[in-house]
Amino acid sequence: MTRTGPGLRRTLGVRDAVVVGLGAMVGAGVFSALGPAARAAGPGLLPGLAVAAAVAYCNAMSSARLAARHPASGGTYVYGRERLGAFWGYLAGWAFVVGKTASCAAMALTVGVYLWPGQAHVVAAAAVVVLTAVNYGGVQKSAWLTRVIVTVVLAVLAAVVVVCLASGRADAGRLAVGLPSGAGGVLRAAGLLFFAFAGYARIATLGEEVRDPARTIPRAVPSALGIALAVYACVAVAVLAVLGAARLGQATAPLADAVRAAGVPGLVPVVRAGAALAALGSLLSLVLGVSRTTLAMARDGHLPGALAAVHPRFGVPHRAEPAVGAVVAVLAATVDVRGAIGFSSFGVLAYYAVANASAWTLSRAPLSRVVPAAGLLGCALLACALPVVSVAVGAGVLLAGAAAYVVQRRWAGGRGP
Repeated sequence: MTRTGPGLRRTLGVRDAVVVGLGAMVGAGVFSALGPAARAAGPGLLPGLAVAAAVAYCNAMSSARLAARHPASGGTYVYGRERLGAFWGYLAGWAFVVGKTASCAAMALTVGVYLWPGQAHVVAAAAVVVLTAVNYGGVQKSAWLTRVIVTVVLAVLAAVVVVCLASGRADAGRLAVGLPSGAGGVLRAAGLLFFAFAGYARIATLGEEVRDPARTIPRAVPSALGIALAVYACVAVAVLAVLGAARLGQATAPLADAVRAAGVPGLVPVVRAGAALAALGSLLSLVLGVSRTTLAMARDGHLPGALAAVHPRFGVPHRAEPAVGAVVAVLAATVDVRGAIGFSSFGVLAYYAVANASAWTLSRAPLSRVVPAAGLLGCALLACALPVVSVAVGAGVLLAGAAAYVVQRRWAGGRGP
């Protein structure tokens, strides 16, 4: 493939890459995913969190190795194309772009619901427009804003943990682990929680904008994942200790309900503001990731070639960025897609299944294949354990993407990228 015109700029260091990953992981998921996961697993929530973290670790290690070998924008779309063939790369890119576009709209609506419930769609569309403009100004500006958001959100989460655990309402007995819903409930909870851990993909999709990617990405990915896991574990323990699994499973705003139950209702507005800010941070990094994958797919002719253009001054995909923003803004303004978490999880798990299969090809040494094999198996188990509707819709979307690929190949006379 021959490229013409300016390329993306390598400006992100290790700290910037870690912040981008944290902005996606320590985002709205911690405010919204714990409730559905507790509803699925009951007192098996903490084992579900551990399973999600284990699968995420395998995926992260596979992604880091691949990103060091193939430091280009597009993440698993590029890895699948280079290691497995054009179709598998395309399928990963399709799953990511479609699934994460729905996630972007869901995050935007989360912002609207927290800030102005009566005008949630208007606020959501406005948030997308503003963040797209920030991203257009260059990845360094996006990283700076993400750093500010992550700092504030971590402070809010720390306050929630301290208030809950220091209150007289916390009961260690509520942390007792049980499996009333069986292994299926734990796996279903892990699949939903995986949605919250998937943000480290943003580091890999920005591979073409990272300095010294062979060194930076393998350091940034596990660092971001480790910090996110520690945060999620502390928050889950604190909220469970106050609410218990049954009340947590019924909560629509788990963290706000937890601080209210802990006897500090004055902190509820702060938690709601933190949730809105976290959703903004997650949305910012999601748009970054989707636009870079769109850029990579446009370079190969799977999307309109105009989307492959890079701005000569700002060094960003200046057509893919606003195109993604426009689609997300329209969805956020017109459709309620907050229920897309299961569908998005299915798409992301399919995406990482391709990543693990690609990492399997990096070495023939048996020990080197343990992690990608475990990651591939974990992705398959969690995908199948998701709610039936999510699996059905996700599988339908993948089949539609495969059909579009076949039609495109035939239209091009069998010539692939």
